[in-house]
Amino acid sequence: MNIIMHDNSIFSPEKINLLDCKIIKAEVEMSENFDVNKVAGYQLDNSLQLGFNLEDKLAKADFSINIQSDSNGGNEIEASACFHLIFIYRVENLEELAIPDKNNILNVNPALANALSSVTYSTSRGILITRLQGTALQNFILPIINPNNLLRSKK
Repeated sequence: MNIIMHDNSIFSPEKINLLDCKIIKAEVEMSENFDVNKVAGYQLDNSLQLGFNLEDKLAKADFSINIQSDSNGGNEIEASACFHLIFIYRVENLEELAIPDKNNILNVNPALANALSSVTYSTSRGILITRLQGTALQNFILPIINPNNLLRSKK
């Protein structure tokens, strides 16, 4: 089903409940003699996909993150990590915020999409901080971004 965002004032963040967070994949790869002090930065690739179950008033956020250290040649092999996280939300008034049209295109309230993206991304930041401790990527923190940027390529 395709998704288009629409706007109106019926959105209320208090009507969203995070029901579940599943770590589908959490993988860190690094060499034995990787030197964290030689890391100059990180390369990041992530994607967010939203899905909706209108009947059960559920929203699903499927978030994938790939991280690679950038040591400017200071480490023979760069460290990398791959995470896949699933978040399940119940939205009390989802029928008012995600409305299918006659062409089976789901019109989603942009405030709802922004809220789901924001909570997913910021919760993922906390998960990564804890999961990367004691690894070659221990100094990586998922950067603060405009959560709408995660949604733009997914319309």
